[in-house]
Amino acid sequence: MPEPLQIPMFPLTLLPLPGELVPLHIFEPRYRQLLADAEMLDISFGIYCNHEMNTEKLGALMKLESVIKRYASGESDIVLRCIDVFSMDKLYRTYKTKLYPGGDVFLNHIDLNEMPGVELYELFLIYQTKRNINKHFTTFSIYQIAQELNFDLFDRYKFLTISPARRSTFLINQLKFQIHILRQEEKSKDVFHLN
Repeated sequence: MPEPLQIPMFPLTLLPLPGELVPLHIFEPRYRQLLADAEMLDISFGIYCNHEMNTEKLGALMKLESVIKRYASGESDIVLRCIDVFSMDKLYRTYKTKLYPGGDVFLNHIDLNEMPGVELYELFLIYQTKRNINKHFTTFSIYQIAQELNFDLFDRYKFLTISPARRSTFLINQLKFQIHILRQEEKSKDVFHLN
């Protein structure tokens, strides 16, 4: 079995999906220190999903994308990008000599460019059309499709804990449901007229 990787940790009730951009407001001194280290040392760190349903101890490996705003108080608005998913082995109150937490993790080594099958891709294009999004400048990975569906925490967790072979089926079912809802909305516009 491979050795766990020790990384800085930011426990939150979030579970970012691979490739997803996540905005955060940083205000606690320990996480200001983490932000400074991420900027100066170009380190990645984990967002551990601190929720009781997280029995698999999942988290997301994050990389600082940009600092949007710095406040005189020392607070910051930042954007992070999820670059992988991990399973937590141990969580430590502090990381080495730092104020912020750390953890031992096993990375999943997600392929951020994993392409969907034909059925999933075609359903996604129908979904986009129903939402009046018709211009596409790139192909979509399976993780970009998952991001577009705006999953709640439970569905994100389910998507990441099922086997990779079943993720496409999960997304197909989610898309079929969303397309059904959008079609029902279209029908209701024909039935109800505003005065």
